Amino acid sequence: MNILDIEKQDQLYVMQTYKRMPVCFVKGKGSRLWDVNGKEYLDFFPGWAVSGLGHCPSEVMSAVRHQVGKLIHLPNNYLNLKQIKLAEVISEHTFPSHVFFCNSGAEAVESAIKLARKYGSKTGRYEMITMKKSFHGRTLAALTATGQERIHEGFKPLPEGFRYAELNDFSSVEKLVNDKTVAILVEPIQGEGGVRVATDAFLKQLKDLCQKKDLLLIFDEIQTGMGRTGKMFAYQHSGIEPDAMTLAKSLGGGLPIGALVVQNRLADVLGPGTHASTFGGNPVVCAAALAVFKAIEKKDLLNKAKAMGAYLVEKLQGLQKKYQVIKDIRGMGVMIGMELTVDGAPLVEAAREKGLLINCTQGNVLRVVPAMTVTRKEIDHAIHVLDQIFVGVK
Repeated sequence: MNILDIEKQDQLYVMQTYKRMPVCFVKGKGSRLWDVNGKEYLDFFPGWAVSGLGHCPSEVMSAVRHQVGKLIHLPNNYLNLKQIKLAEVISEHTFPSHVFFCNSGAEAVESAIKLARKYGSKTGRYEMITMKKSFHGRTLAALTATGQERIHEGFKPLPEGFRYAELNDFSSVEKLVNDKTVAILVEPIQGEGGVRVATDAFLKQLKDLCQKKDLLLIFDEIQTGMGRTGKMFAYQHSGIEPDAMTLAKSLGGGLPIGALVVQNRLADVLGPGTHASTFGGNPVVCAAALAVFKAIEKKDLLNKAKAMGAYLVEKLQGLQKKYQVIKDIRGMGVMIGMELTVDGAPLVEAAREKGLLINCTQGNVLRVVPAMTVTRKEIDHAIHVLDQIFVGVK
């Protein structure tokens, strides 16, 4: 099929809120995708980090097929067995908790913001401290929580009550706390911010501060959750627990689901009539998410994420020794960033032309975020392509 004709149809009928790449995929399996003309690609940024099990995982497909044949949708004023079971499984893998289900990461962040404001409403507290270079979503409050001015452009006046500190600089957080502060929102690893890892020491300092000041510590685990870092959730590397946590992306194995997970003591902060989501936690997406948890355990994907991540970093460090434009390799598990001394966008395009899909963020950070099911052979092929595209780059 002619990609130019497909692009014209897209421009004719679809709002152009995305910068499209000139490729149209029609089939996927594991870490592989095929376009309309049958060309095969190796996907090392599957679904914007959504497809943590790879494309079309059999466990998820089976669970969805079974559930679609029984019941697709229920309004949330009825009891929902799949939703209850998923909340139980999330609690078992995190901390004693209650869960609110929605449809996306941005919705989960909005839920967390409302939780914090409701928590502080009796004492007049509503301000939230977030981090510079963070990313929390595209809805109005979530983009305001995002500590990037370019994300704010064109949408002012923004909702008040957000202040921005530096990741891993505790003093920059501490000096922003005042009598209106109610919460701190942080990503254990900033994805859109350039795969910048929050240190254990920094997170522990935030925890101590929140306990001392009666603030809510909220972790955004939308990209880092569901095994990608080698733990089920990234906060588990630090030895501390948040008061609340947002989930989405890999949670549904490719289907749209978000969640706000809160410690039991916060379960009644958002009571009946204070928050809702029409499609949140419907039986189909909950069945998919339950299948994701089962697949991670059955296939030992936490250990595989650690092993494949270590192998990937080792190979990328080999490229770093070879090419001076690679400034830094960082990340955790299969969530890796390559900081360059040059613009990364041309390299993403060059990789795509050779059948490798990666991403660039912050202008010069290549994100290599394969599925947890990735193999050594697939990593070797990706490194071979990267080796080719770095030749001659200065």
